[in-house]
Amino acid sequence: MGNATEIDTGLDGFRLWPGRLGPDCQAELVEAVLSAIEVAPLYAPSTPGGRPFSVRMTNLGPLGWVSDRAGYRYQPTHPVTGLAWPPIPPQLLELWHALSGWAEPPDACLVNLYRDGAKMGLHQDRDEADLKAPVLSVSLGDTAMFRIGPPNGGSTRTIRLSSGDVCALTGPARLARHGIDRIIGGSSRLVPGGGRINLTLRRAG
Repeated sequence: MGNATEIDTGLDGFRLWPGRLGPDCQAELVEAVLSAIEVAPLYAPSTPGGRPFSVRMTNLGPLGWVSDRAGYRYQPTHPVTGLAWPPIPPQLLELWHALSGWAEPPDACLVNLYRDGAKMGLHQDRDEADLKAPVLSVSLGDTAMFRIGPPNGGSTRTIRLSSGDVCALTGPARLARHGIDRIIGGSSRLVPGGGRINLTLRRAG
């Protein structure tokens, strides 16, 4: 899986392990995600106000995060197919156990595919039952320009997240505002068809 060490981000609670996943592990994860997408296809969500997201999404695990005119929420079934979400791959459960510091396993894994200029505005992850549980994020494919700032406003900073990087929102940074400004297209050949896959592990229920 790789053994890259954590670096000091200078942001209390924002943890980063650059290159934590080696090439073989990255390829295995992409293959697992693509297999899961055959069961739970990527779809285009919208905000409660009806504005479409530029990313396409699906989920893995007992619960999946969805967004539509009914609001932001977690649910056990795919909003299009009505089927249960596929299981979280073992590699991700192992990663959570190794890095999160949280005894309970994740019960939700959001899959975001960034292509064709997709990005994500600043937001907070606050739809979970326990906001003390960490959020663990895995980057696969093209490099992302990740923006993060304090929970209550203030200046933000930008960090490059490359394929194989793992980061976490914990403690004081658990409710940090964060988003993706842009993707550097062509910076990786890992994802078939190009783009970036982001996997976000959470304790939702």
